[in-house]
Amino acid sequence: MEPEGVKIRVLDYKDLDDIVEIERLILGKDRKDYWLMKIELSEERSPMASLVAEVNGKVIGFIIGEVAGWEYGVPDTVAWIDTIGVHPDYQKKGIATLLFKKLLQNLRKVGITTIYTFVEWRSWDLLRFFAKMGFEKGDMIHLCLRLKD
Repeated sequence: MEPEGVKIRVLDYKDLDDIVEIERLILGKDRKDYWLMKIELSEERSPMASLVAEVNGKVIGFIIGEVAGWEYGVPDTVAWIDTIGVHPDYQKKGIATLLFKKLLQNLRKVGITTIYTFVEWRSWDLLRFFAKMGFEKGDMIHLCLRLKD
């Protein structure tokens, strides 16, 4: 069921300030330059894989994905979900689900058959959300090298 008045559309440069504000409210970070770079990459690589949800012209949520099957021997039928964020006033109202389902529609149109994402193992809300969307533990192994000063 779609929350009333919510419009899902492709992310655009004009959404930068709203996205920065959502992250600031959720994580307490202000990274305008970072988000400008993310939007530029999105526009360049996979414009239909990054979406926003808006109400009355105000962005209340976003999902940033990428069709990235050309790297590291990954087949070209694979996409990644990089980030998903919903304004605190609109969380737990189906906005993330709307964004995800529209993203799936877009990705299916270009032949994507597998979607990956990374979630920090203690992020219970995100883990529950992705499980609800049908994700399960994948075949890839996350490797980490910590660089020390």
